[in-house]
Amino acid sequence: MSGSTEDYAPHPHIGGRTAALRAVAAWRRAAPDAPRVVVVTGDSGSGRSRLLTGFLMLCEPEFRKQLPLDAMDPSTVPPELPAPAVPAPDGLTAAQALWLLADHYELDATSTQGVFAELAALDEPVTVVVPDVDRAGPVRAAGEPARLVREVLAPLAATGTVRLLAELPRPLAVELATGLAPGTVQIIDLDEPEWADPAVLVLHAQAALNPEFGAPELPFTVDPAARLALGAAIGRRAGTSPLVVQLAVQGVLMAPEGFDPADEGWLPTSVGEALDLHARRVGADPQTLRLMLAPLALAETEGIPVSLWGRLASAVAEQDMSQAIAGGMLLAGPFVQPEEQRAEEEQGGGRMLLRLLHPAIGDEIRAGLPNVRAAQTRIAMALLEAVPGQDWSRADPYVRNHIAGHTLEAGLLPQLLTDPGLFVHADPVSLRAAIEAVPVEALGAPARTYLRTAPLLTRTQVPPALRAALLETAFVEDGLPEYADAVHRLGFELPWRTLWSLPVAGVSAVTVGSLPRPEGPTTPVAVLVVPADTPGARPVGGMGEIEMSATGEISGADGTGDSDGVGGSDGVGEADETDETANRGRSAVLVHDLVRPHPLADIDPGQILRPSEDERAAAPLGLSRGADYLRVWDRASGEVVAALISDTPFTAADLSPDGVLVVATERGAKALHIRPAAATIAS
Repeated sequence: MSGSTEDYAPHPHIGGRTAALRAVAAWRRAAPDAPRVVVVTGDSGSGRSRLLTGFLMLCEPEFRKQLPLDAMDPSTVPPELPAPAVPAPDGLTAAQALWLLADHYELDATSTQGVFAELAALDEPVTVVVPDVDRAGPVRAAGEPARLVREVLAPLAATGTVRLLAELPRPLAVELATGLAPGTVQIIDLDEPEWADPAVLVLHAQAALNPEFGAPELPFTVDPAARLALGAAIGRRAGTSPLVVQLAVQGVLMAPEGFDPADEGWLPTSVGEALDLHARRVGADPQTLRLMLAPLALAETEGIPVSLWGRLASAVAEQDMSQAIAGGMLLAGPFVQPEEQRAEEEQGGGRMLLRLLHPAIGDEIRAGLPNVRAAQTRIAMALLEAVPGQDWSRADPYVRNHIAGHTLEAGLLPQLLTDPGLFVHADPVSLRAAIEAVPVEALGAPARTYLRTAPLLTRTQVPPALRAALLETAFVEDGLPEYADAVHRLGFELPWRTLWSLPVAGVSAVTVGSLPRPEGPTTPVAVLVVPADTPGARPVGGMGEIEMSATGEISGADGTGDSDGVGGSDGVGEADETDETANRGRSAVLVHDLVRPHPLADIDPGQILRPSEDERAAAPLGLSRGADYLRVWDRASGEVVAALISDTPFTAADLSPDGVLVVATERGAKALHIRPAAATIAS
């Protein structure tokens, strides 16, 4: 085998690839002539992942103990060092992968740029291995691997203190290397003669055919000479692709009837040939096999439920595929990987998922489809039809979490983004990634609201009921009350109803109170301290200036206030003390109806009565506040009944005795009627 000698035992997982192992081991030991960045690439199915998996076994202290290190070529064994950081991006966004790296090094950064800066400042060596970049992203059509390279790997590679090893598809490998200084990077292309190891493919085939390693006892597996000859032929025909070896072996072992090991014409030279030859060997039309596998080739990474396979295959084929699917595992078996997955708690039990054995099979199937967009359109329509009564809470998790990915590739995603039920029940990471792949100008108003709220949904990973609370108030903020009402009809017991929202900038303080009327009950109001030039704002005090004290009291510029008017010192409506200086010079207020979406003009703030300390103490709910969260708690039990979080800091908050919460951020102010029910989180 290339670059090896018979004096040493091969790596038990890789079985060869000595030249490539030597290169990455030299990188790990930071040899004088070793580049700082190494990129492993090659065609899909060339063994990139297998190489990195075997190398990481040598880097992980516990795994090293299980390997025959003393018998292996010393040049292929890295030194015993702490395990490198491995932010595996499979199914993750670029940002998620970066934060995995930040967690590994226990960084304090709060931004992506902060992560890179802190990594550059670390005293310890920063060694990072990133495998399976081609599998990054929760949505296949969103282009996450390219984003990972540009937003994470390129800045890492450009950081002089970082030693980076990454496994990339060839176009992305070239892109990453192009931006680096000469001598900084080495590309290991496993399909190039320097790094290819044809002999190892023969050994893999011969081992896979051996009954000692699990192969069935067949004439060409129990006879050593026949087994070695067949293994040599399979390896020779496969070129540089371990995947083709694997598919060839699995095909002949799964359907050995009529197979002639002496006829090399039945041995594939590519993934496409492996598909077509296997279909013909079992007496099926190769196109039938490709149509059966098409839903898996168009699926998201986790695979599709077996229960949906027939429906989706029929949709792609535009004909009934149920009979082919019913008896199809002999035909499709070598190319699929079943996986038992625990279902979500509300569904109970488990379910079987099917995914393709390797992404290269999906590449081959998609390349053979006449129109991928049309196929995805038909799949999307079939998924919509599979939602019982269009109730997303009852939909299969795959349907609600991944229909956005299918409609994205079909070019139909904006049309889908009008259903609050989908927003609430879909996995926010997948849905956000799909929406972010659409130009903002192509999105409707509800989708833009979701996109604005999505960072809170993904940051907190809250369940559907809490996502509903977040979205309800966001819809009101964005002037979409009909969507907020629709959220209330989804069957959740939300902790509040958002009463109104006022998009006014610069609110530095808020307070609740009541306005006496000549006849009848008083009118509950909210008072917002705003910049003097705010439209509709009313100056206060003899000089037209007002201040909000640290206790929440509004007074005139001369320092006078009315103990029966706006003001108070119960601490519930407190503003931060650090805001007191900033509030000087903000000389106007807006008065707003507390429970209705009506601003109140020409109201003298001096007439407004604030709740007394006794009224506040007797109120059933209390309020506590942090920079980006507020908690409303039940005074009797001490339990939190609602908690708001925000992607921008709260500037002020107050709670009325009857449970109306008024909050302000840099975007404006809003009022929420708190329901003393279950605790929750929202914004």
